Amino acid sequence: MFHHTPRPVLLSLLLAAALSGCAVGPTYQRPDAPTPAAWKELPAATGWVPATPADAMARGEWWKLFGDPVLDGLAAQVQVNNQNIAAAVAAYTQAQAAVREQRAALFPTVGLSAGASRSGDRARNGGVSTAGGSNSVSLGATWEPDLWGRLRESVGSAQAQAQASEADLAAARLSMLGELAINYFSLREADAELAALSSTIEGYERSLTIAGNRYEAGIAAQSDVLQAQTLLANTRQQRAALVRTRATLEHAIAVLTGVPPGGFGMPVTNWTPVVPDLPPGLPSELLQRRPDIASAERAVSAANSQIGIARSAYYPSFSFDASLGRTTSRFADLFSASDALWSIGLSMAQVVFDAGAIGARVDQAKASHERAVASYRQTVLSAFQTVEDQLSARTSLAEQVAQSRIASSAADRTEQQIINRYRAGQVGYTDVVVAQASALNARRSVLQLQVAQQIAAIGLIQAIGGGWQAQWLAPQADAVVR
Repeated sequence: MFHHTPRPVLLSLLLAAALSGCAVGPTYQRPDAPTPAAWKELPAATGWVPATPADAMARGEWWKLFGDPVLDGLAAQVQVNNQNIAAAVAAYTQAQAAVREQRAALFPTVGLSAGASRSGDRARNGGVSTAGGSNSVSLGATWEPDLWGRLRESVGSAQAQAQASEADLAAARLSMLGELAINYFSLREADAELAALSSTIEGYERSLTIAGNRYEAGIAAQSDVLQAQTLLANTRQQRAALVRTRATLEHAIAVLTGVPPGGFGMPVTNWTPVVPDLPPGLPSELLQRRPDIASAERAVSAANSQIGIARSAYYPSFSFDASLGRTTSRFADLFSASDALWSIGLSMAQVVFDAGAIGARVDQAKASHERAVASYRQTVLSAFQTVEDQLSARTSLAEQVAQSRIASSAADRTEQQIINRYRAGQVGYTDVVVAQASALNARRSVLQLQVAQQIAAIGLIQAIGGGWQAQWLAPQADAVVR
């Protein structure tokens, strides 16, 4: 049997179709942010490219800029086994599932229900008992048309949150790999300092022997021996402290790679303090890869969607319900098309009075959006600050390393000359102690400044959201430089 759709319901369907494209939320516009005319800590001749959204730009295997195969292998382990990264991956997967959940609300919900029951009575005094049963099946559907864009805004908000979660995942990777590189190079510097200390201790032991021989020969005071012993003991103590520091760094690297510290070891190898050179130009577009900037911008988008969701409460909501079912006493007749019961209906709900609750929620959403915009702009400002800081540190450390090498070379020559003069009886042992301590400090200063250069390079890489390999900069070659 064919049933005509009631005219009021048909008109409602047409109205819903006509209004389904309406939306009450504000159109999203990426907020502007203060941008400097050029990098302050780089000469203008190196070039400048205005920043554009580029959070999807590849960050690349930036750690390979340092040319260390051991670091390359550790970085691969971190990306697979690090638990902070694994947690960020799970959060991103959860956010993607939330998008699918919100998108499902755009479509009708269909449900199937079925039931069977049996009842009867028992006659007294041996009478005949009677029994009967019923079977039912029903197919129902419910659909809420998205007349005012509330559901689409919810999907958009969930998508923005998922993209922010994706940026958080990128931030976790960048952070963990940066921490690995810093710990790794700090460990290598500790190895170099331990080697320098071991060599210095051998020299101090020889100096102690010389002072002891001169004391036994009656040509030097006992204080010379005591000073030599003090310097040797202090240096051994410094070496013991540095051994502990190395062990701590080794444990940290183990945890970053997802391995228990007890089963992890880093053999001593030669350390080459490579500092990657900056490209001829460092476009500001690279800064847009920063995950925190991408995450902050997506938070603005999500907050913008929440305004539309809040505004939609001003308008009526519609819901369509339809069902088709049958109830029969015989299971065989349950799926018969004849005598099936059907229904279709339209319901509407509209808030008449709420004492300003909807307006308050809209104002809350607007304030949340303004806060997200301010947070985004502050994140961009902080990003520029961090880059400038690292560029300044890079320039300063390069000069410091050059001067410290000169100082170390001079201190080494002074130490040898003072020792020779002490052997000749021309100076006291106090001069030897001062010269030896000065030479050791100068050697260690060179090593510490060299690793500081590498750490500053890592900081700059993290500040711009990734590396600066030439192939990543190639698309900018034809850009207008100002």
